[in-house]
Amino acid sequence: MLLHIEKVLDADQLGQCRTRLAAADWADGRVTAGYQSARAKHNGQLLESDPIAQELGAIIVDALSRNTTFFAGALPRRIYPPLFNRYAGGQAFGWHVDNAVRYDRRVEPAMPIRTDLSATLFLAAPDEYDGGELVIEDTYGTHEVKLPAGDLVLYPGSSLHEVRPVTRGARVASFMWIQSLVRSQAHRRLLFDLDVAIQKLTMQLPDARELVQLTGVYHNLLREWSDA
Repeated sequence: MLLHIEKVLDADQLGQCRTRLAAADWADGRVTAGYQSARAKHNGQLLESDPIAQELGAIIVDALSRNTTFFAGALPRRIYPPLFNRYAGGQAFGWHVDNAVRYDRRVEPAMPIRTDLSATLFLAAPDEYDGGELVIEDTYGTHEVKLPAGDLVLYPGSSLHEVRPVTRGARVASFMWIQSLVRSQAHRRLLFDLDVAIQKLTMQLPDARELVQLTGVYHNLLREWSDA
């Protein structure tokens, strides 16, 4: 499931991110790539230890924690601290699959995080750069993603994907991985669809007794499928 989540960051948060990143010290993006990915990866990236990355990452995680659509789609158990990248001057990231497990080394001992889901939060507006589309392959075909600044795309971490060359301007984004409470993609999709239906029915028929039953079904399925 590919999920477009609009306006994860408000205007003030987005402005703060853009201002801070404009003065950032970008390192070689291959620092966080595995052996195969490093051969295809050409971009700039903030080091995980960079104070700017940690400051802005905290803002993003806080925004995600309050976003009901993100919670419904991801059912997050752990979020890998957000990272930041920049593509310009023809830089790109060829076809690859993200590592199945990442280790958050900011805690001791390092915490393993299973990458059930990947997420990209766009921080540059689409008209500020040419190219740079995030291309994702899934069972339904190939999808090109280039979202407004402040919007996020959530997709399975197992997906084959690439970032096309940026031929004008700079594509700046944050990216992260999520370990879900529910490992199965199919189960997460069913729970998301059920959650969305319940929310819509709540707005239309707030007093319907059937909502209690449907909500019970949702939580019993989550109880059955969760590995919390």
